[in-house]
Amino acid sequence: MAETRERILDATAGIMRKQGLARATTKEIARAAGLSEAALYRHFRSKEEILVRVMRERLPRFIEAIKDLPSRVGRDPVPDTLVEIALAAVAYYSEAVPIISSLFSEPEILVRHQQALREENAGPQLALSALSAHLRAEQRIGRLSKALDAEAASALLLGACFQRAFLRQFLGTRAVDRDEKRFARKLVSALLR
Repeated sequence: MAETRERILDATAGIMRKQGLARATTKEIARAAGLSEAALYRHFRSKEEILVRVMRERLPRFIEAIKDLPSRVGRDPVPDTLVEIALAAVAYYSEAVPIISSLFSEPEILVRHQQALREENAGPQLALSALSAHLRAEQRIGRLSKALDAEAASALLLGACFQRAFLRQFLGTRAVDRDEKRFARKLVSALLR
């Protein structure tokens, strides 16, 4: 049972990466997974649920890094944590941008995806909230200046990572400096100045 679910998610992720969201029909997902369309619905309520699960479970570990933030308060140096989050965000957004972008070309699919995000309590706003909460927690224990606006800093960090991923996808990998660690360190240094 779990093996079939994993095959469905793997097949969907592969289609979304190689062919785009528009091609990720239930028929194509089932074909790629070697299943019937009916088998998809034994594991997922809808195509949108499959897409949300792919975003959560099959893209780079950004979501896990965000979920781990509460346990890192007071533990690791703040700049190190933020560099790690930036690196995870760029990797995640680099794979997510082509998938997410295709949602905007299909308004009906976008509405269904938004509904699925609400039902799953998922979405990009949660990363902003979690990162802001982490920064505020670090401020409360005196490891981060209270002058820093936690919400603005979170939006700037994640927005810069999204922009970097977007440029890489839109202009090609050669258009953006490939040294991710240097990018992340410079970004965090600018935020914390």
